Amino acid sequence: MKKQVHGGDVYRHPKALDFSSNINPLGTPRSVVEAAAESLNRLANYPDIEYTELKKALAMYENQPESYIICGNGAADLIFSLVLALRPGKAVIPEPTFAEYRQALEAAACEIVSYPMKELRPGEDIFSFLTEDIDILFLCNPNNPTGFLIEPGLLKKILKHCQENHIFLVVDECFLDFVDEGEEHSLKPLLKEARNLFLLKAFTKRYAMAGIRLGYGICSNEELLTAMGRVTQPWNVSIPAQAAGVAALKEREYVKEAQDLVRQERFFLKDEMSRLGLHVYDSQANYIFFQGPEDLYDRCLKEGVLIRDCSNYPGLAKGYFRTAVRNRRENIQLITVLEKVL
Repeated sequence: MKKQVHGGDVYRHPKALDFSSNINPLGTPRSVVEAAAESLNRLANYPDIEYTELKKALAMYENQPESYIICGNGAADLIFSLVLALRPGKAVIPEPTFAEYRQALEAAACEIVSYPMKELRPGEDIFSFLTEDIDILFLCNPNNPTGFLIEPGLLKKILKHCQENHIFLVVDECFLDFVDEGEEHSLKPLLKEARNLFLLKAFTKRYAMAGIRLGYGICSNEELLTAMGRVTQPWNVSIPAQAAGVAALKEREYVKEAQDLVRQERFFLKDEMSRLGLHVYDSQANYIFFQGPEDLYDRCLKEGVLIRDCSNYPGLAKGYFRTAVRNRRENIQLITVLEKVL
């Protein structure tokens, strides 16, 4: 049986209020649900293997050439196909961070060098790990589970170092949509000149579409994208996923409303959780990273609230947790439970 390494396990805890998965607190837009439902009338057909309409919509949304876009069955699908296409011999992964980077590299028998981040965020010491024998570096910005951003100057310096040393750089920007002035932290403007750069994005968090599985990558190295297509199973983006994605990209006001809500509620939760004596970190995304009693997950679950126990992240011990930012009513429920169990 596959070990549960992520949040969102509502199937084992169907009655719990889920604060363990970090999706848009506004829920899935109605237009997305309707588009996916309407597409079911075309299930007799194979999906468009080139996902033409979706790719065109993504290119317009991201202001990038269509030839730079690749889609997959969630961001995790693209992580695996990227590693399979590149076949790196040696990789660097920060700790703690998203589990799929390591899983994909291990599946490809790649040697992994762990970079333990001081103060849980990348610093200048990362360059001592990026030696000439390193083939690929994975970064998550903002990082999961901490919510910490990489300082833009440092991020550009890392990219330059990778270019000079022929290291492929993957930057996961899936949570950047919920960061204040998120575009200022993106490496997207440097894609054209940096063929060793791959930006990973997903519909999962931005549009609350975790169940339909749709992610995408942006990269100017078109030969690499072709190679990724060769190692990916055909029709990996379903008809409902393509239809939902096209509809979602039209929801500009919805995204703006969610960004405003997350900003307001993030401040509220940080203040309330700090008041309760929890050690709250300066997370900048739609989730909050904090420390508390080692058995806090179990205490909350008994009261019907599911938070993310982060002790299975490499580099973290018992007592580290993550909680999503939801709407005010639900956030008050979380605070009420925390007051009771603490």
